[in-house]
Amino acid sequence: MELRDALEADAGRLASLTDTPRDVMRNLVHDRTVRIAERDGDIVGFVSYDARDQTIHVTQLEGKESIYDRLLEEPLRFARSEDMAVELLVLETESEIQSVAAEMGFDRIGPGPRFEGEPTVRFRAEDL
Repeated sequence: MELRDALEADAGRLASLTDTPRDVMRNLVHDRTVRIAERDGDIVGFVSYDARDQTIHVTQLEGKESIYDRLLEEPLRFARSEDMAVELLVLETESEIQSVAAEMGFDRIGPGPRFEGEPTVRFRAEDL
């Protein structure tokens, strides 16, 4: 599996992975850092994040559980180089992402905001 920066041309495949309109994914590629996981030329997942107030905020993580760690390593690596923290919001129902985040050193710091009516959990990694 290879990781690379997303291109606008990837918006269609990202939209199909997330069941989101193509325009939304095109905007994501323009507005955030988006790293794509590719296997044999196929996009199999991605992570998007941005930086605000000395914190990297992971805004989306998509793919299979087996690649979550590789994808989350991208914002963690960036945060280490910039001496920043990383925050991740996870739906309460996404136990696989929560488990991987905990294994990678994220601390569960409490509830997050509701997303489309669903409760979330906030994770944070500091002193990387």
